[in-house]
Amino acid sequence: MTDTHPFLPRLEHAFTIAIDLSRPYWVKPSARGDIRAAIYAVDGTVEGPLLNGKVVPMSGGDFPLQRENGVIDFDARYLIEADDGAIIYLENRGYRWAKSDDVAGKMRANESVGFDDYYMRVTPKFDAPAGPHEWMSKHVFVGVAEKLPGANRIHYFVVR
Repeated sequence: MTDTHPFLPRLEHAFTIAIDLSRPYWVKPSARGDIRAAIYAVDGTVEGPLLNGKVVPMSGGDFPLQRENGVIDFDARYLIEADDGAIIYLENRGYRWAKSDDVAGKMRANESVGFDDYYMRVTPKFDAPAGPHEWMSKHVFVGVAEKLPGANRIHYFVVR
């Protein structure tokens, strides 16, 4: 059955960010009882129909909280440099969790797993300068992410 709700949003692929990550630095357990990590954005590329550029090396990273139930709560912030030289701030929040204990173990060991073996979604916000990229600061986005060994690839969709 297709949802025909009159307010059903339309998603348009905006771009994909392929980001290489540093090794994780762990705070375990944190004072809150969960495990906190710091993983830095080493470099990366931005490619798509609406934006192209690169990740500014070491301009930030992810500081996820790993809950006891295996859910990873992302809090990533770093800079993108568009092909025209504009600097765009990215703030990403989201969740990742494995669909089985076996997959969770492989992900912890930084091994490859199938895309359907886990859930990894983000809700980004962009702070872009006035001009051609200003639209990014006026729209809601969702991201569907892939966990790769030592990297993430996140496909961003603008909600129309």
